[in-house]
Amino acid sequence: MIHPIAYIVLRGRMQGKVRNAMKAITQDRYGSAAVLEPRDIDMPEIGDDEVLVCVEAASIHVGDWILMTGVPYVMRMATGLRKPKIRVPGTDIAGTVKAVGKDVKGLGAGNEVFGWCKGAFAEYVSAPEDHFVRKPANITFEQAAAVGVSATTALQLLRDDGKVQPGQEVLIDGASGGVGTFAVQMAKAFGAEVTGVCSSSNMERVRSIGADHVIDYTQDDFTKGAERYDLILDNVGNHSMSETRRALTPNGTLISNGGGHSDGKLGRTMRTMLVSMFVRQQASPTVKSQNHDDLVALKDLLEAGKVTPVIAGTYPLRQTPAAIAHVAAGHAQGTVVLSVGLQSTPAIAAASTMTPAVAST
Repeated sequence: MIHPIAYIVLRGRMQGKVRNAMKAITQDRYGSAAVLEPRDIDMPEIGDDEVLVCVEAASIHVGDWILMTGVPYVMRMATGLRKPKIRVPGTDIAGTVKAVGKDVKGLGAGNEVFGWCKGAFAEYVSAPEDHFVRKPANITFEQAAAVGVSATTALQLLRDDGKVQPGQEVLIDGASGGVGTFAVQMAKAFGAEVTGVCSSSNMERVRSIGADHVIDYTQDDFTKGAERYDLILDNVGNHSMSETRRALTPNGTLISNGGGHSDGKLGRTMRTMLVSMFVRQQASPTVKSQNHDDLVALKDLLEAGKVTPVIAGTYPLRQTPAAIAHVAAGHAQGTVVLSVGLQSTPAIAAASTMTPAVAST
């Protein structure tokens, strides 16, 4: 059962004006970044097992751009035929808990958290407690927000699909992107010797996050080189799968995670599925989803200093269209982040269905 949030008020721009609304980026139709509009909308409600989070930062991923365009059209069977079912886009945030439902046990007001939700591009979000974990003290809100989809994808691709082992030779194609920067660091954390492939302008960045070797794809083609790898994670898809597999050891594995945006990626995913049925070296595509256990695993890597999110750029919430255009261009060096934090502190009085706003330690 969803209960109303009682007595949550925010100071408006005009002195003395009080509002019970929040700023958010909304989308009422599919299309280019021009369909994204900032609006005042109602504050979210929370249920008994949910938390209300004041968003300090949110991150943008290729998936957000694909959902905005509504292409490929088959996707609309799930996201909404004529317009998005979820009006506020975005999934990954970091912020501060402001109120909790009566059944929430592990989080309390004042806790700094990161995780996932619906409607991330807004000043406030609500989601079940298990969608969040405490933010490590050694990273910023912007870095924590950048974890989300990209880090979860990298973790599941390397740990679950690739089964990376210490001493293995691993190549990450697209090493400077959102998934790639996490993949380089995670492969190192798992004990592999890592080669990153990127443009000349990104080589130093990829070295700085732990790559043992870096290949400038504008100068060298790793598929034609003499080196052989136990695992290749292809986040780009600029070579055919057969060409890329030439760089594998006899027992090596190719994970194809690239292939462009929208239609291009869907078509490559379908081809990958077919090829994997007949070619042992080709990993089958799998569905990646966020979950609490992996969020805890990522938190552990962050706290240990084994993984540090790379920020490609930071935009204010009102510039979300420009931020998504940056991601859509396909050359972001890391993860693009929205800085959302409110300028004023909201006053909250707990309703009967909520736990009183007392900080949890």
